[in-house]
Amino acid sequence: MTSDTAGTPPLEAELARAWLRRWDAQQERYVADRERRFSVIGDVLAHSLSGHDRPLVLDLGCGPGSLSARLARRLPSARIVGVDNDPLLLALARGAYPRAARFVEADLSLPGWSAALGLDREPDAAVSSTALHYLPPRTLAEVYRELAGRMRSGGVFVNADNLYDEQPAIAGIAATLRRTRVGGGEDWTSWWRAVAAEPALADLVAEREKRASAGGDHRMSVAVHGELLRQAGFDQVGPVWQAGDDVVLVAVR
Repeated sequence: MTSDTAGTPPLEAELARAWLRRWDAQQERYVADRERRFSVIGDVLAHSLSGHDRPLVLDLGCGPGSLSARLARRLPSARIVGVDNDPLLLALARGAYPRAARFVEADLSLPGWSAALGLDREPDAAVSSTALHYLPPRTLAEVYRELAGRMRSGGVFVNADNLYDEQPAIAGIAATLRRTRVGGGEDWTSWWRAVAAEPALADLVAEREKRASAGGDHRMSVAVHGELLRQAGFDQVGPVWQAGDDVVLVAVR
């Protein structure tokens, strides 16, 4: 399913922003350096897109638009297209950040997702944050292949996520370092439970539940992502920032 509006009726801006404030707070429970991570993504794009007039940037698995909104502030000349398949999170994005990006409903797990975005030219860059770990390796390989086929030569892809070391001892140390930086507050389950109890979101919750699919963390390493990206057609791949197992990985088309 691909649409700019399907399943996502407009929400009042203040309602959307209130839920987004709670979303950002609960996300920081799991990613203590989240704002620093966003800043690094902005740094990468500012460097890579220097000299490009009105660069086109895709935000894959954009959720409620937290990264898209920050990039819009950092790169005001950029055209940002946020892509997700969650009608509730997209409705929050459109309500809270109506001018930051064009938010499009599309399922990355289905072939041809990029053709349905209505792009008028090749993207100059793509980003993602804490989203692609939900895709199994075979599906992610197809996403990377399709992205590489659409992106201009020299374009960059920036993926910020928890990317796990294949060495158990190192992975354990990295995970411990991440946990020691994370405080309390509302967690993932509590946030979604509260959303389900919000009358103004009832239709969106129902629509979301119709599409519910198995997710989970597929725990892929930097090495696995690198191999999939190179096979897809990206030339150079490597991490540019890391805190524990929280990694910003860059690939150049």
